[in-house]
Amino acid sequence: MIWLRPDWPAPASVFALCTTRAGGVSQGPYAALNLASHVGDDEAAVGENRARLAAALPPGARVGWLQQVHGTSVVQASDALSPPEADASVSREAGATCAVLTADCLPVLFASSRGDEVAAAHAGWRGLLEGVLEATLAAMHTSPGDLLAWLGPAIGPGAYEVGPEVRAAFLARAGGAGHATAACFRDAADAPGHSFADLYGLARIRLAAAGITRIYGGEHCTFSEPGRFFSYRRDGVTGRMASLIGFSA
Repeated sequence: MIWLRPDWPAPASVFALCTTRAGGVSQGPYAALNLASHVGDDEAAVGENRARLAAALPPGARVGWLQQVHGTSVVQASDALSPPEADASVSREAGATCAVLTADCLPVLFASSRGDEVAAAHAGWRGLLEGVLEATLAAMHTSPGDLLAWLGPAIGPGAYEVGPEVRAAFLARAGGAGHATAACFRDAADAPGHSFADLYGLARIRLAAAGITRIYGGEHCTFSEPGRFFSYRRDGVTGRMASLIGFSA
């Protein structure tokens, strides 16, 4: 299996990764390692893909999948074995592994500098605007200054066209970060009123405002890398990657 690992100085006890399209058995638009059961893929194929992922994780790792709804609810990964409606999970239990599914939205992984608490959040523009990252941090026991954050693969600022309502909504809630927030939107020359939005930049602003100074990742574009990543904006019918994080005893 081929996946991405965060390039960050997390403790050795922390394991974290983001899957790619490679290594699974799904066919057609879901080829090959689709890990989502809600996108129309063959259930048996998804089950095999998840089994392959589980076999590649450290011994004792138990993945807590979520029913993501573009909201701000946060659950404990140890309680997510029967998928709850939530868009983030936190773990303070060795083996209980946080996971989010994405195909353009931004996955954000968190790890404490001690390696005893982790979290994963699914941040599309709605969740990012409404505060899913802040809600995740509020659910953690570790202070922001002792956390590391990694921005997994999402649609990049050169491909993510949004309407004027998205830009207006972020600017309305920007507070003292108005200039920095405005800089995350670039006018779309061929679509008056529309902009290209920088999810990575918007997330960094929110994380920095919350007190996180060690932020890594944010260099991929799911839309522009079809051989590596699923992209809903590009393909419509498609699979999902998983971003996971946990820690061992």
